[in-house]
Amino acid sequence: MIFSEKWQRRTFLGSLGALVGTLFSPRKLFSSSVAAPIPAEKIIGFGATGNVYQELGVTTVINGQGTMTVLGGSLMRPEVEAVMALGSLHFVSVPELEIAAGKRIAEMLKLPQGNTALVTSGAAAAMQSGLAGILTGDNPKFIAQLPDLTGMKSEVIIQKSHRNPFDHQLRSTGIKLIEIESQEDLRKAVNPKTAMMHFTNFANAAGQIKVAEWARLSKEYNVPCFIDAAADTPPVSHLWDYTVMGYDLAAFSGGKAIRGPQCAGLLIGRKDLVAYALLNNSPHEDTLGRSQKVGKEEIVGMIKALESYLSEDHEALNKEWQRRLEVVSSAVTKVPGVSASYFVPDIANHVPHLEITWDPRRISITPHDASSALRNSKPSIVLPEGEDGRKGLTMNSFMLQPGEEKIIAGKLVELLKANAV
Repeated sequence: MIFSEKWQRRTFLGSLGALVGTLFSPRKLFSSSVAAPIPAEKIIGFGATGNVYQELGVTTVINGQGTMTVLGGSLMRPEVEAVMALGSLHFVSVPELEIAAGKRIAEMLKLPQGNTALVTSGAAAAMQSGLAGILTGDNPKFIAQLPDLTGMKSEVIIQKSHRNPFDHQLRSTGIKLIEIESQEDLRKAVNPKTAMMHFTNFANAAGQIKVAEWARLSKEYNVPCFIDAAADTPPVSHLWDYTVMGYDLAAFSGGKAIRGPQCAGLLIGRKDLVAYALLNNSPHEDTLGRSQKVGKEEIVGMIKALESYLSEDHEALNKEWQRRLEVVSSAVTKVPGVSASYFVPDIANHVPHLEITWDPRRISITPHDASSALRNSKPSIVLPEGEDGRKGLTMNSFMLQPGEEKIIAGKLVELLKANAV
């Protein structure tokens, strides 16, 4: 797998003139790979080989699973790295920078009047600090005492089907999650202790109350509503859809399809609530979010990543991602007993996917063992099995580097033929 070179400060200064003419020119970085320029000065010591992971004895992988945090999210664009290097050259007031960045992001996204954004340490941090701000407002006593909720509201309503490991970020504030299923349950659950109504967007299909209705009901009961939309780009419009829909706060990952810094996320919503979230977050001391630091470099990098993401030809990207899958499908379906079909998840990693299945009477290996064999192959390939309840191997191609679809196709054909009965 190709990993872009990281810029050293003196390397960046020596190469800035060349960068202006190359990194900032229009292009479609998902449909063609553009490696970061080779540093003007040779790296000495760690990094000298160009593959820092190999130097550490860590296996790099071909990522056919998508924007998974456990695999490092996505690969940053070269222009994002360049802007982050620029950000490393000065000291600034981080709170002032956050406010200015939020204003710029709100303008870029054309958010409704009265809304802004905050760059956080990932979507999980956006969830925690967003709720913390709702609980404390701008009260310094409350901010310092979290997760002790004495004097504050203490309950968050969530649909039972929306419970998942990510709601740990909500529970870390000290609140109690109140599970409901129906609109009648919701009506009974709302009380003076209710701080927020939380919606997990990837669980939209599973719950009785759908995404737009949840926002409407929150207004009816005068309770702030929050949506976890961490992996919900593409489509790009999701970055503003939920705010327009009426959600008071929305959380997005910055290091997934947007291809910003992996340790960055976005909290988007009402200016007052976003301001309270910042008060509960780094760099402010004695706050619940002090450990969730996001650096000045990540903040400016997130702005650049959004700028690039918004300017892409998303229709062309989808066609390219589909083409890559067709390369794999065409190869594997030539093996007797193998079938392939396409699908697009409704929410999260909303891009073309391929499912590969086979007749166990003709090919003896199970999808689980096939996935393990690919992970242990050289090069290592990550294709999940049983994803979203499906029977075979699944994959998407939007995190692949050019040509990797051919490597996947070749390895799959080799593996399936080796296990033919």
